Amino acid sequence: MARDSQAALVALNRFGFGARGGASGDLINAASDPRGFVKAELARPNGVLLEAPGLQSTPQLGQAVFAYQDQVKQAREAAKAAAPAEAPAQAPADQKPGPRRNLSLNAAATEIAGPMAEAKPADNATMQPNAAAPPAAKPAPQPLNVIQKTFRAEALARLQRATLVECGFTERLVVFWSNHFCISASKGELARMWAGAFEREAIRPHVLGRFADMLKSVEQHPAMLFFLDNQQSLGPDSRAGQNRKRGLNENLAREIMELHTLGVGGGYTQDDVTSLARIITGWTFAGRQGQLGTPGSFVFNTNAHQPGPQVLLGKTYEPTGLAQGEAALADIARHPSTANFIATKFVRHFVADDPPPALVARLRETFVKTDGDLKALATALVDSDEAWRAPLTKMRSPYDFLVASGRLLARVPEDPGGYLNNLNLLGQPLWSPAGPNGFPDTSAAWAAPEGMKLRLDIAAQMGARLGPNIDPLDLLEFAAADAASVETRKTIERAESRQQALALLLMSPEMQRR
Repeated sequence: MARDSQAALVALNRFGFGARGGASGDLINAASDPRGFVKAELARPNGVLLEAPGLQSTPQLGQAVFAYQDQVKQAREAAKAAAPAEAPAQAPADQKPGPRRNLSLNAAATEIAGPMAEAKPADNATMQPNAAAPPAAKPAPQPLNVIQKTFRAEALARLQRATLVECGFTERLVVFWSNHFCISASKGELARMWAGAFEREAIRPHVLGRFADMLKSVEQHPAMLFFLDNQQSLGPDSRAGQNRKRGLNENLAREIMELHTLGVGGGYTQDDVTSLARIITGWTFAGRQGQLGTPGSFVFNTNAHQPGPQVLLGKTYEPTGLAQGEAALADIARHPSTANFIATKFVRHFVADDPPPALVARLRETFVKTDGDLKALATALVDSDEAWRAPLTKMRSPYDFLVASGRLLARVPEDPGGYLNNLNLLGQPLWSPAGPNGFPDTSAAWAAPEGMKLRLDIAAQMGARLGPNIDPLDLLEFAAADAASVETRKTIERAESRQQALALLLMSPEMQRR
């Protein structure tokens, strides 16, 4: 069978995270049957799930947060009681240092460039009588708390999976849907603790399942309820609403319709948003006292639910408690506007910033005919000719770029710190978009001059660390083989050093575009 290196490059870059270096043979394997190479991962649905030692469930993590917060409170109270009245105020022992500014690019690039040079030996010279006093020793870094440890463990598991997987199509699907149904770890301690679990529990099990099931799982997950404040939403006529003199919070209802399903201009009104907000009152999670259920678990609080029937998108939903909201979500998932919104966004992510209308129409039809079967949607995308003919012009996001670089350099992360620092530096902090609309998905958002300058700096640091021991031309064969452009090959050949050549390879269109 003839090998098609250009189609293999499309298979690995457009649908995956790029070829792995070392002895993977990814480009050769993809060149034999590019479409089959991509679709092979769709036949392994259990491969999307992510399990690793130490990763816990959302309720377990919620209880750990509550316990940690109680410990902090007790420590503060004890310190306050023990401090003399005239003593100056001291910062709480658990207070974290402020955010570090101007992170060195050496530190930022450490993880995908491999271990830093061996630590310098301590200076054991004896103090001379007239020698100047040495600078004061820096205080030892504070140990990570349970929230920081959990976030880093979740990040590491995700990064290792993306680095090791053969093609990466299903991991790219996870990233797409996680950004579509995004939360932000910057919301607070619970959000940071739950960010990874949210993706593992609400997104991954449904990436190759039904959209309606993912929608229900997402909107009932404590992380989403916390992120969009639905635990604060009370039916005005509910028992809790009457007692507390509080009412609706429409955040979750609005984002369900605007960002998760129907899309702007999808045929809903402000009255529909309010109706959906009433319908999902009572959707919350059990707090630290566990009065409604296991702390940190999803619960339906009847006392907070707005009584009575509700009219949504022209249909009346009878007062059936939790089932009222689940029925509403099921209908919204099947709405024609949802099919169009999802198909358009899906094609924009994988193919082009301006989605080909014919391809959008076919994926919309697939979505409708299969009742939102996401595996069928992904298969239809891979089977389309447009997805293979469109040029590789979309800019990789910072996350895609860093993972692709780590794969090509055959560097499996053992600590997530370098990646997390890089993502912060490049404007895509992990699981922490600025708003509920997630990170942008167009080339213009990531191709700004400042962003490209930062990528170049990081590539240069990786080149400086790894270049002496790597032949960049060999890596180019792993990454693109004869699909590499003449310009890229000549640029690397003319580099002044291997270090510079590696940096140029990492900044080439073959590594930056998908």
